[in-house]
Amino acid sequence: MLFPVVAGLASDKEFVVMIDPGHGGKDAGALGRRTNEKTVNLAVAKKLQKLINSKMKDAKAEMTRNGDYFVTLKERPNIANRKNADIFVSIHANSIDRKSPMHSTINGASVYTLGLKKSDTNLSVAMRENAVMKLESDYSTSYEGFDPSSAESYIAFEMMQHSNMDQSIDLAEAVQNELVRTAGRKNNGVRQAPFWVLVGTSMPAILVELDYICNPRMEKFMASEAGQEKLARAIYNGIERFRKNSSSRSSSSSKVIPTTEDVRETEVEVAEKAAKSESATSKSKANTGGVVYKIQFLTSPTVLKKKDSRLKGLSPVDYYKDGKTYKYTYGEYPSISEANAGLKKVKKLFGDAFVIKTRDGKRVK
Repeated sequence: MLFPVVAGLASDKEFVVMIDPGHGGKDAGALGRRTNEKTVNLAVAKKLQKLINSKMKDAKAEMTRNGDYFVTLKERPNIANRKNADIFVSIHANSIDRKSPMHSTINGASVYTLGLKKSDTNLSVAMRENAVMKLESDYSTSYEGFDPSSAESYIAFEMMQHSNMDQSIDLAEAVQNELVRTAGRKNNGVRQAPFWVLVGTSMPAILVELDYICNPRMEKFMASEAGQEKLARAIYNGIERFRKNSSSRSSSSSKVIPTTEDVRETEVEVAEKAAKSESATSKSKANTGGVVYKIQFLTSPTVLKKKDSRLKGLSPVDYYKDGKTYKYTYGEYPSISEANAGLKKVKKLFGDAFVIKTRDGKRVK
């Protein structure tokens, strides 16, 4: 369920970043030819912690692990909650099946948030990361019968909500853009998937896939000091940008994230108003300051050309600028029910698309 929380960063409190180097100890994670995922994750995490503690004002970085030892998936978010962290950043390296013809050539970075809707690709990544729990004794009891390798188990994630979903997406977009701009990674986009490590967090939370360790070139980059420095700097820059944007929003007014009941009542009210007026009138009102729902499907650090292949032929599209990020949208709908109907079409092209609410051309959160 969604619980009301005040979204905004307290000015009288140290900004705590919980860094979670994925895997560790008996869990090596994905394997490369020269190193493994747990080693890369920890190296980048330590450099990120050093950057935050030395350069970010009024901030402190904590770690779920500082060495090569095993921490359970359930304990990682618990550590963040006990420390009252402001954000949670889990660091990983990606991989695909050795039998895939793309095993040694696939590349690119992605940042994930907890997702209610999943594509097959995103689900496979989540299954691989969640499989860590099988290294725990009696994991079935600890995780209440959840089987990380069974697609049926993930039905439960459809019922889960996250009170910090919007902020998690904002953080993910900021970090993803910096992984492209600062670390030179191919942009595989912000995605949503059912990662267990993100479920228990009580703060904005993301999972970063730095690049593909199964690709020898990407592995060499991630194993190098220079590569690790760039990756850490990219995540640092993304966190800093998210923090500044969040602070500027909260300085004018604190935002209360509504409860599930509030959202349901609001959606009904909007739908009823739309039903009482003709579509032309609704659109006219939308263009003069009314609420308009759009489908956000892509983010980019630069403006894209109309026929850019990354748009996958979707037209007409629009974009709005959020900080230094360009966020692309499709359609204008007077009600959320109509937007959700249009979302089905867009999701065939962009599995991580979602509906946003705008007013006077600006996103309303």
